[in-house]
Amino acid sequence: METVTFKLQEEIIEKMDSFLKPLHFSNRTEFIREAIREKLNKIEKDPVIEALEKFKGSANAHVSDKRLHEIGEEIFRKYAEKFGVKSD
Repeated sequence: METVTFKLQEEIIEKMDSFLKPLHFSNRTEFIREAIREKLNKIEKDPVIEALEKFKGSANAHVSDKRLHEIGEEIFRKYAEKFGVKSD
């Protein structure tokens, strides 16, 4: 692991500190690591979501609610596997 040093405004530090205990973080480092992970995941997912939104409503075929649910489950499993999330 590498060490990264940076400065933050006092108001950001105070706000971050106010969330440590309620969100069950032991320290600032854990909080910052998780925030960076979340941001990186969002950056990876946003283009995929934008691409999918282009197809919204473009299908001419009728799909049952049951099939939509099955498709949603399948997509969830694929993304859970890709991003290392347990889908149990």
